[in-house]
Formats: sequence, structure tokens, C-alpha cells
Amino acid sequence: KAMCSGRLQTALLVAGYFVYLLVGAAVFQALERTAEKQEKMAAAQMKEAFLQNFTQLTVAEMEQFMKNLIEAIQNGVYPVGNESQFEESNWDFSNSFFFAGTVVSTIGYGTLHPKTAGGQIFCVFFALFGIPLNIVFLHHVGKMLSLLCKKLGKFLYEKGMRKKKIKFLTLLFFLATGILVFLCLPSVFFQITEGWSYSEGIYFAFITLSTIGFGDYVVGKQSGRKYFSYYRVLVAIWILFGLAWIALLFNL
Repeated sequence: KAMCSGRLQTALLVAGYFVYLLVGAAVFQALERTAEKQEKMAAAQMKEAFLQNFTQLTVAEMEQFMKNLIEAIQNGVYPVGNESQFEESNWDFSNSFFFAGTVVSTIGYGTLHPKTAGGQIFCVFFALFGIPLNIVFLHHVGKMLSLLCKKLGKFLYEKGMRKKKIKFLTLLFFLATGILVFLCLPSVFFQITEGWSYSEGIYFAFITLSTIGFGDYVVGKQSGRKYFSYYRVLVAIWILFGLAWIALLFNL
């Protein structure tokens, strides 16, 4: 009964956690998408005005254009290419879910952030409750992985192996498996999808799972590349379970 109750609690926690992220993603999308469209329209008009009058601009007007361009890029608006690119939103559902995941995991790349007052206030409360929920989630997933660890140790003990050797081999097994599953294989995937080198993929994976999150490499942001739907959702899920693996290593 205790085991069934524990499994039910874990299942409810995992379901509640992902519902929390889904609701957060939907709210961020609703609050930020309209403001983003206005910013993109303003950037497109700025670019058009520049192209029409760039030979007649004064130094002061050129510097003002550069300031406006830098501000647009900092806000996630890249006025390059044709107008069709302005239809692609930084706040579609996939991006919004990815952003919600980076908030509760405290990675915070900084490349995508809420700019409306409503989005910023919601982000405060979303993080306030989401970060503790994320810690509890990682703890429970870590416990589930620890059970696998215990089963492996019990199996080796029954084979007549000494406890010290079992501890070392168990740690080595989960370390090697985690490096393969959460660092090596995803880096190949990023190499193919993002066009990065393999070393850049490893670098991104480590900086992300260690929650350093510089923001110099971020998935799904290469202009001109076609990404499949919910690509960033899958990356967000990889991050969450990768963080659980890191937590398990600390426990071991």
C-alpha cells in the first residue's frame, strides 16, 4: 500500500508539474504575443525608412538608428530577411513552454524575457511558486532513479561483490550512462539541428544542465533554419530530466 501510495503521489506531482508549465506557457503567450507583433511592425518600419533614406542620414540620425536596432535585437526582434519572418513569433507555444522551463529551473538564458507589465508581474509569481515546485519535482525524480540504483546494488551484492566496490560501480554506471544520455547523444542532435560543432553542442549541454545559462548558445534561434514543431518543448523536457540526473549524482 505504501509503495502504491508513493507511486500515486509521484505520478500526481509529475502531472501537476507539467500542467503548471503548460498553464504558464499559455499565459506568457497570451500576455506577450501582441506586444511582440507591435515591436516587429515598428522594427520593419524602421528598416524600411532606413533603406529609403540611408544616403541622406546625418551622423546623429545614424546613431539613433543603431540604438533602435540594438534595442530591437535585445528585445528578441531581428529585422532581417523578408516580411514573412516577422510572422514567426518568439512567443509561440513551443518557445513559451521552453521559457517557462528555464524560469523554474533558474537557468535564465536572457535571450527571451517578458516585456509587458503583465508578463513581468506574472513571471514573478510564476517563478515564486514554480522554483520550489521544480525542486520537489527533481527530488522525487531523483528518488525514483535512486531506486534503480538500489536494485542494481542489490543485484551486484547477491553476486557476491563487496559493498565498497558496489558503491563505486553504481556511481560509475550512473555517471557514464548520464554523460551518454544527457551530454553526448544530445550534442549530436544539436549538431544536426542547430548546425553547431560537436564541441559547441557539449558546451551548450553542460552550461545548460549546470544552470549557468550564459545565453551565448540557445536552441531554436538560428535565423534561416527550419525547426520542427515542439522542438524547444523536447529540449525543455531534456533539461528537466537532465537536472534530475545531476541531482541524483549529488545524492550518490
